[in-house]
Amino acid sequence: MPESAETDFASRETLQLQPGYRLWPTGLRVKLRRVRFATYGVVKRVLDLVIATGMLVVLSPVFLAVAVMVKMDSPGPVLFRQERVGKNGRIFKILKFRSMAADNDVRDNSCEDKYTRIGGVLRRTSLDELPQLFNVLLGQMSFIGPRPWILDYWTNMDDEERERCKVRPGITGLAAAKGRNDLTIFEKIGYDLEYVRNYSLWQDVKVIVMTIRTVLTHEGAEAGKGGIHNDIEELKRRNAMVEDDAKMAKVVEGE
Repeated sequence: MPESAETDFASRETLQLQPGYRLWPTGLRVKLRRVRFATYGVVKRVLDLVIATGMLVVLSPVFLAVAVMVKMDSPGPVLFRQERVGKNGRIFKILKFRSMAADNDVRDNSCEDKYTRIGGVLRRTSLDELPQLFNVLLGQMSFIGPRPWILDYWTNMDDEERERCKVRPGITGLAAAKGRNDLTIFEKIGYDLEYVRNYSLWQDVKVIVMTIRTVLTHEGAEAGKGGIHNDIEELKRRNAMVEDDAKMAKVVEGE
């Protein structure tokens, strides 16, 4: 990120700062922000590796049981792979237990998603997300962070909204914990930016607690290509309005 962009990012952050901190020079605040951001990034990566490794060992029987059920439930691969946008816009393939029929076209919005019998249970309980522990081990994801979205989201977001990708995407995040698919696309982005600008261990702990409640209540669990399609269309409509406003401003300025 260019120096000017980092300075602008720091000036917009919503950190709860200690008394007197805002009286320090802007340059010093930006440097402290960078150090804090980098330091916690290293600590978080170590925690991700340790916890993911432990969970893969402990949950190996669950992995095996779910894999067998998915394979016996319907023809097709056990795992679902899809390209998503990761940290700083890098593309990677996310892993999930397959919850839909093998012939389901995720980009065809003219028909409903074809969930398998076991797929609905996996989605409601979030067990379909377990294979993302491997994405965590590979450094493509973290336990906590903005959810990784498909490329169509990234291409339709503005520069400020893309700041949500300044950190590794997470298996769960603030937006997911606040209501998942019950939120509008702009609410999701807002919570993601709030998370990035308040990057800390304490915030991660709060997200974990909220996620447990969300999973237990199945809040916002229903999703699908319809929701994704609507989100992207909302971003496109917003962009079209911004372009129209810019054109109108130029016309007025030229008069």
